[in-house]
Amino acid sequence: MAAEVLANDLNLDLYRIDLSQVVSKYIGETEKNLRKVFDAAERGGSILLFDEADALFGKRSEVKDSHDRYANIETSYLLQRMEEYRGLAILTTNMRSALDRAFLRRIKFVVQFPFPSSAERASIWKRVFPEETPKDGLDFEKLSRLNITGGNIRNIALYAAFLAAEDSSSVRMSHLVRAARVEYAKLERPLTEADIGGWA
Repeated sequence: MAAEVLANDLNLDLYRIDLSQVVSKYIGETEKNLRKVFDAAERGGSILLFDEADALFGKRSEVKDSHDRYANIETSYLLQRMEEYRGLAILTTNMRSALDRAFLRRIKFVVQFPFPSSAERASIWKRVFPEETPKDGLDFEKLSRLNITGGNIRNIALYAAFLAAEDSSSVRMSHLVRAARVEYAKLERPLTEADIGGWA
């Protein structure tokens, strides 16, 4: 989301890298795919977004067999290409420690997104639905009790909107309770009465 905001502010296209289309099990193919990505981004002046970057920018390993050697060659190529790239590349990860230190040395800015406070969660809830979304009786103070990230809030809001559309109604707290139960199940966390007491 932050990458989208930045791209919009800079009036540039955002090119999200699909790792399934870039990484190949065949020797040399990953490097060819990466070259195409970087070349296209430089020609078009796009921002590159490597989501879950630890999968591609991971630490090099000790060479025990030919597979390790080729994996390290891929990482070395990516290091070289990142060094040469003159555009803006954004790497996102929840596992910063998994990134190779050589990449971290080449990164100019590291932005950490702290876990949102209750007040920040309330603010996110107030903005998560587009203005034209029909809403009825949403209590942002109660919603902010859910101790979750902005990404989780977005998932709950989206699913609640689908539930409301299915009911041909406005988004209500009852839809958000159902959506929150689904999101908490994905997180393998219990949704307690303290979290949702008095919602619906």
